[in-house]
Amino acid sequence: MSNRPQKDRRMPTAEPPGTIPDLGRIQQAVREILLAVGEDPDREGLRDTPARVARMYAELFSGVGVDPRRLLRKCFIQKYDEIVLVRDISFESVCEHHLLPFLGRAHVAYFPNGRIVGLSKLARVVEVVSRRPQVQERMTEEIADLLMQELDAKGVAVILEASHTCMTIRGVRKPGSICTTSAMRGVFKSNMSSRAELMALIYGKGQ
Repeated sequence: MSNRPQKDRRMPTAEPPGTIPDLGRIQQAVREILLAVGEDPDREGLRDTPARVARMYAELFSGVGVDPRRLLRKCFIQKYDEIVLVRDISFESVCEHHLLPFLGRAHVAYFPNGRIVGLSKLARVVEVVSRRPQVQERMTEEIADLLMQELDAKGVAVILEASHTCMTIRGVRKPGSICTTSAMRGVFKSNMSSRAELMALIYGKGQ
């Protein structure tokens, strides 16, 4: 029996790792913040907080350095000329202005042009793009442009609805407020009937 090491036959992960965060540096920064606000980072309740925050940031910013285009490289040839819509994709992101979370749902649709992609890939794209410092307006357009380019679709529509803690727990403090952004490309921008059909699919015919 050969003693040579066996090759690792595990399948590669669907989402390659992005930028590796410097956890030690984050911990030092969090410790400095605690000192700056007048707290004692060495007291029992805060002793492990810098490490916890570092791990949290590694999770929240796991999309930094990840190219979501890789998720759309595998498409399938399929004659289908109607709207493909995935509604209510939950997401969590971090506002780059205050580093506070905004949370919501995404509705992602495309009009195929001879090629389709696995439905889970649409959700994964939302996940990757959201897991980095963001503003909702840019996030909406990034997803729409990415899908339009990579799928060579006749049209793409992305609608995000989110609650921003930077305006619900600070500043104006208006809990319950929802920000809605949309990006329409191709037929969803040029053809009002296609857009109306999409809105009916998402919100119902009464909207």
